[in-house]
Amino acid sequence: MSFFLNWSEENYEYVLTTPGYIALAIIMVAIFAVILFLKKDNSQKISAKELSFCAAAIALATITSFIKFTALPFGGSITLFSMFFICLIGYVFGTKVGIITGIAYGMLQLITGPYIYHPVQVLLDYPLAFGALGLSGVFANKKHGIIPGYIVGVIGRYICHVISGYVFFASYAPENMNPMIYTLGYNATYIVPEMLATVVILLIPSVTKALTSVRNMVESPT
Repeated sequence: MSFFLNWSEENYEYVLTTPGYIALAIIMVAIFAVILFLKKDNSQKISAKELSFCAAAIALATITSFIKFTALPFGGSITLFSMFFICLIGYVFGTKVGIITGIAYGMLQLITGPYIYHPVQVLLDYPLAFGALGLSGVFANKKHGIIPGYIVGVIGRYICHVISGYVFFASYAPENMNPMIYTLGYNATYIVPEMLATVVILLIPSVTKALTSVRNMVESPT
């Protein structure tokens, strides 16, 4: 028995104890502190408006993550565009803020719905996977970069889950199936449909106009 985790023989996974949940909450608060004091362009600290947008994006992503159209047995689900809100932060504020916001969101996902098999698996499936959504910021300076940025962020998350699946869950692959093919297909089952559905929504002119207005509001000095 561990202070932070207990092993469940029934489910073959670690279960967080109360101190474990408290520790994760402290870590998430620390991540928010990093966001608060993060400097942009090595001179200006992130503003209260930007911080509020990051917090709102995490809240929206969390709420929509609970709206699941389907859920897979070993983790992963098609949600109501939950990945988009984190990718939007990366696109609006840049890669650095996007990644840290994604890490904070990943820690919150770990608190609300943990699946813990191994410490490295947790790192790959939560902070790194969701932090990768912030890679959408590589297109932050492009006028219509939200769609390619979103795709890059989602692919980054997908790669993290594939690595985790291949290393830690290869034994779940059907007999005579290559474990890499299995994990590639398993993770694509829920990530690709949500990605495609989101891209379709983003192609609607009114949605594009609304997102442009949001970015202009964020970038305005008042």
